[in-house]
Amino acid sequence: MPRAFELAASRPWLMLPDALDTLMAIADRQGDPEALEARLGKPLDNTRAVSLRDGVAVIPVTGPIMRYANLFTRISGATSTQELATDLQAALDDPKVRAIVLNVDSPGGEATGINELADMIHAARGRKPIKAYVGGTGASAAYWIASAADEVVVDDTALLGSIGVVVEVAIRKEADGIKRYTITSSNAPNKRPDLDTEQGRAEVAKSIDALAEVFVAKVARNLAVDPEDVPVMGDFGGLKVGAAAVDAGLAHRLGSLESLLTELASPAATQRKPSMTIVRTTAELQAAIAAGTDPQTIQIAAAEPVDVDGIEAKAIAAERERITGIHALAAAGFDEEIAAAIDSGASVEATALTLFKAAQDRGINLSAIKRDATAAAPATPPAAGAANTANSAAAWSRTMKKIGG
Repeated sequence: MPRAFELAASRPWLMLPDALDTLMAIADRQGDPEALEARLGKPLDNTRAVSLRDGVAVIPVTGPIMRYANLFTRISGATSTQELATDLQAALDDPKVRAIVLNVDSPGGEATGINELADMIHAARGRKPIKAYVGGTGASAAYWIASAADEVVVDDTALLGSIGVVVEVAIRKEADGIKRYTITSSNAPNKRPDLDTEQGRAEVAKSIDALAEVFVAKVARNLAVDPEDVPVMGDFGGLKVGAAAVDAGLAHRLGSLESLLTELASPAATQRKPSMTIVRTTAELQAAIAAGTDPQTIQIAAAEPVDVDGIEAKAIAAERERITGIHALAAAGFDEEIAAAIDSGASVEATALTLFKAAQDRGINLSAIKRDATAAAPATPPAAGAANTANSAAAWSRTMKKIGG
């Protein structure tokens, strides 16, 4: 099987230089990972543990970060994005977990798998509060992961940043031994570029720069800033300490792990009010349900205030107008029909039709009704009687025109 050194030297890293040197040195010393595992006597089925404190799941993101859990990750005390993703999903699915803290203390790690994990964390925003706490180092790949949380809380002495990509390349030569090249962020045409030449290293640098662009873009998305601002915020690949990281925008606030856990354990901190959909009509309700809206988040809009006094005033005015109009149709011999129309709530037009039909039954034509209406003294309210008597004929004419008579 490949030696640990070859495994480490063949991968791109998002990691602090000293930590990468240490990892490479461990890999070079140990040789066969299986042999070391046997000597250490550690079980091969070691799994990561997520601690639960008062409903808050604490997921450790410590040591070098690699994609898959294997013997090498256990030897070096590393974390794998594969296990982190499993831990995160378990915490999201567990009803006992109200909030999640990513407890970060890592110099970074292998580039592969970091983007997927960070996207998973970012997509989980809103399901449960997710906070990243950095008490020691949150550099490079580790910072990429932390920035995807809802909020980044850091200790006063924490180190954050190192936003960039590096490849550590080691070439074994019989004559010269091991020759190492470090290429930092700056479709290579050569699939196997000659790293002994500037041109060969430049080809590798192109892919490193492309990966760095993704890193910067995702950090910008996570922090809701312009990608062009990220290099300056991160001191162009440098590190920021505690309050300086907050001031630069790499973190949201200072704090301690214990205070953060206490804060998240409070029910008020973890209760998220669902976004409500307000509907005002049956059509809007049906449309919301058809769109897949959770019925628990649908709220019927409160009825608008009713102007009772205004409605009553309009009703009184309309009734007065109706009665006045009926009285204007009054003619001699039709007092019973007039009284019945007023009592029944009939409209002026309906009353006119009733009177017209009654007149026809009695052999009286419209001209006679108009003439009788002008001469009659109908039973109208005293204040309106004179005016209505004078206008009875005109009222008959107008009303009959409305109903087509």
